[in-house]
Amino acid sequence: MPVAVVFRCEFCPARPSPETQENLERQMLDLRHGEYVDAEPERWLVWHGRGIYGPARYACGDHRGELKALVRETYGTLGWHPWAMGPHPWRGRRGSDRARLLRRNVGSAFRG
Repeated sequence: MPVAVVFRCEFCPARPSPETQENLERQMLDLRHGEYVDAEPERWLVWHGRGIYGPARYACGDHRGELKALVRETYGTLGWHPWAMGPHPWRGRRGSDRARLLRRNVGSAFRG
């Protein structure tokens, strides 16, 4: 069954353009936690929370500052992650590719 992911800004009803939507969907598979990441071309900002830093949060280009203020107010005492300064480029998936590679290598060691 096909699924469509709907992204909305945390602070207004804005929705991303198709190009930005594609970038946001790619970031969903990323295993980051406690990190801000940009989604171009509309300058959306994503907070990859996970764990003690809460859920992923999304803000359009006009509300990037509000998202950082919210995250810093809510999670700022838990660590340095919410206080990171930009820019926050996305350099591809992190964690998931390495996990697959390790699983492949470990599995081959047991097979002989």
